[in-house]
Amino acid sequence: MKKFIAFLCIFGLLSIFLSACADTEESASAKLLYCVEDKEVLYAENENSHISCASITKLLTACTALKYMDPDSVLTVGTEQDLVNIHSSLCLILKGQQLTLYDLITGMLMASGSDAAYTVAVSTARAVYSESEIQDNEAVKLFCQLMNETAHQIGMENSNFVNPDGWDDTAQYTTAADLVKLAEYSLSMPEICEIASAHEKFVVFESGECITWTNSNKLLDPESKFYNENAAGLKTGTTNRAGNCLAAVFYIDGKTYISIVTGCKTDSERYKLTLSLIKDYI
Repeated sequence: MKKFIAFLCIFGLLSIFLSACADTEESASAKLLYCVEDKEVLYAENENSHISCASITKLLTACTALKYMDPDSVLTVGTEQDLVNIHSSLCLILKGQQLTLYDLITGMLMASGSDAAYTVAVSTARAVYSESEIQDNEAVKLFCQLMNETAHQIGMENSNFVNPDGWDDTAQYTTAADLVKLAEYSLSMPEICEIASAHEKFVVFESGECITWTNSNKLLDPESKFYNENAAGLKTGTTNRAGNCLAAVFYIDGKTYISIVTGCKTDSERYKLTLSLIKDYI
């Protein structure tokens, strides 16, 4: 009987140990590492599977807006703020404030402000269609059409976007392979490179208010255990459907590497997997 009880105790401890190992095992819905100069995929896992990418979407929002508007354009925060989901990440802009498009993109990419994404979307649609009276919802739909056109033009063949901030929607999807194309295109835009690579920035609005935004990307934070001196952006993303995601860029020995990691269970996991890709395949 004592041997049986001892066996049960050992079995129980083993089960707990295996469970703990399973809980800490790192996983992702998709992973990809790509060298821009060599045009070579160094590692790929589920790269063509449909995934949600959360706020990585905001890279496409920024790219689309900069196609049609000057970064120095002054935009007014308006009633489109009522469309922002209450659980979204915000850069804390307020109705009536005025910012340049560049500064709105700063808040959108660094602080992952969905509030900025909606102001950018609505303002761009109204400018493109020369109609200031377009209702907010309609303006968002028109902007998403522009996003999908941009995505198609840069070779994103398996993606569809129905909102500018990456909020979960079954009609909004992409792939890791497409996200590499988006990241590479983003790197061709100086404004995005400058913004996405900054750890912190103090911004003075056109209407006089000021704020300091800190980048949500811990690869850029000198105080973070995930800091990497070769990292230069690009964008984090987190929602229930997408999990924890990260599109990152590294400059190493004169070459540019783009990594995509999506569907991680935790914030730390996306950085660990990203840094593992860099360590193991470069």
